[in-house]
Amino acid sequence: MSQATTNVEPGREVEELSARKRLPPPDVALSPPPARRKDWALGVMGIGVLLAICYFAEVTIVVVLVSALIAFILAPVTDLLTRLRLPRTVAAALVILILCGLLVGIAFLGINQADNLVSELPKYSADIRHDISKISRKVRNLEAIGTPDGKPPRPRQPASDWNEMVTRGFGSAAEIILAASFVPFLVFFMLTWHEHARAATVQLFPPENRHAAHVSIGLISLMVRNFIIGNFLIALMIGALSTVVFALLHVPFFYFAGLGSGFLSLVPYLGLVLALLPPLFLGIGHISLSSVLWIAVAVFTFHVLSVNVLYPLFLGGRLRLNPLALTIALLIWAWLWGAVGLVLAIPITAAMKIVFDHVESLRPVGAWLGENIARKRRPKQGSE
Repeated sequence: MSQATTNVEPGREVEELSARKRLPPPDVALSPPPARRKDWALGVMGIGVLLAICYFAEVTIVVVLVSALIAFILAPVTDLLTRLRLPRTVAAALVILILCGLLVGIAFLGINQADNLVSELPKYSADIRHDISKISRKVRNLEAIGTPDGKPPRPRQPASDWNEMVTRGFGSAAEIILAASFVPFLVFFMLTWHEHARAATVQLFPPENRHAAHVSIGLISLMVRNFIIGNFLIALMIGALSTVVFALLHVPFFYFAGLGSGFLSLVPYLGLVLALLPPLFLGIGHISLSSVLWIAVAVFTFHVLSVNVLYPLFLGGRLRLNPLALTIALLIWAWLWGAVGLVLAIPITAAMKIVFDHVESLRPVGAWLGENIARKRRPKQGSE
């Protein structure tokens, strides 16, 4: 009996101690806490708020993003001048002045060439009007086929104006000039204060996340710089090839048409169609139908060459984006910012993917956007 009593005593002591401290039983106290339920409604509301901010603050955000893109391009040149014992402020100001001088020179040459083009237009304006009238007559005849009385329907007012879509959010030309005047100053301060801004941005994060923030900012800078330089080189190559072909086909102002076609081919998804416009417009009344077909074949060939050869060569693994996600991103940013959003959609989406890849809770979203390059390289480093 005494042995049985001694066996029960420890259990009673544990129960009395638990009751005294008002603790739950051991099996309940050691059980893991229930998982936090994710509130998807708050996430959707947050995304809606961000989209609303991007829509209503279009001018401010676009000016800052364009300034950041230019600063990423000019940063290596500024660093080179700094290593040559020039002060950082002097180097940044010199680089910006050189860039502004180049832009003014290009604009001056473009205005002169455009003036020559306008002066040449009256010489074949009759041919242009004749060709346009033939096309519009055929279009009206096709429209009359589907009507009950056989008459062409009345022209309707288009649902959206292309000019409004391209310049939506910027207002008049004065507002565009005012917004563009901030770009050189923003670029200057981004070049002179980039180290401080980068370090201060990293310090905004908790200590355990600062390394990931530092790596993400570095990868975004490298991606944006490679993206812009790569696209610029591709546009120059396609423009040079197009200029040679258009010269052989005797397209008027072939140098204008070639460079314009090369740079317009960079527009996502619409580049193939837009690249046809400069040579066809300048060639109205001067080129035959066979030349039009050769122009279409050349533009299509150069577009396929840029997408399948030049883009992987110059950009390579910098942009590992899912085509479906990229198409959705182009649709969203074009809806928000018009033509400007269509141009900025790819670097913005690529930057978002880099951030998602370095945030533990958002890595599934980054994996959906495209391949995780850092995760792909880890097994190779371990095997070595």
